[in-house]
Amino acid sequence: MNRTKENKANMGTVLWVVQETYKNLVEFKNQENREAFNKELLRLMPQVKNYVAIRLKNAIRAGKLNKGMFDPNDFTDQLFIEVYDNWELVKNEYGLRPFLFKKVDDLLDDRLTEEEFDHIFFENIDTYSKKEWDAMEEDFSTDGDGDLVLLEELDDSSLDRTNYSLDHVFITEEEKGLAQKLDESLDKERVERHMDMVLGKMSLPMRCVFELYTDQGFTPDEIADMRNTTLEETENLLSSARGLLKKSFVKRFLIDSN
Repeated sequence: MNRTKENKANMGTVLWVVQETYKNLVEFKNQENREAFNKELLRLMPQVKNYVAIRLKNAIRAGKLNKGMFDPNDFTDQLFIEVYDNWELVKNEYGLRPFLFKKVDDLLDDRLTEEEFDHIFFENIDTYSKKEWDAMEEDFSTDGDGDLVLLEELDDSSLDRTNYSLDHVFITEEEKGLAQKLDESLDKERVERHMDMVLGKMSLPMRCVFELYTDQGFTPDEIADMRNTTLEETENLLSSARGLLKKSFVKRFLIDSN
């Protein structure tokens, strides 16, 4: 599984860009040059916009939001204002990226209704047949009109939209054998499609914690601060998400279904 190494390399590049951007933002803010400040901040927006788009897509799939009601730009445009006006809250280069996601999370939470946990899905996870799994995934991959909810509207079309991998789910040495079996039979796209569907059945807090940890590389401490929760609650949500994902993989792909 080389996916984890690839993710770490990508995250290293992101952090280098953040450090350079932070220095320039400090200079432009001291000069009160809002135009240059916003132009520099654009360098960090592709990942933020991708995160916003994924949350909007999940809200559409959960029936909490009509397609076209919001655009990722609705939130990132406001984020430019929030960052410039509250720049004193960014203490150093290490706090910049968490601050961006915290602010955009606040903007999203103000607009989106928190989805309830899909208890029925997980209560019946032991009984689903292969046909039922496939049907659920197909339904989840499309919106009400049958059109795929894609993220091609993003400015950076080459952006890797999700970084989900089996390494995020099967983390103990005991679990590595299960991950190896899955890795031999499922390609990256197949893994991500399944994880995307199961995450869509989780509560909003659980899914957000998992995505911020895996997709964006934040630590549980950072996520707890960003979402104004305790470290214990954050770690419990992350553990629960992993447990549900692991069970879904085992039940769907490692146990023969009819």
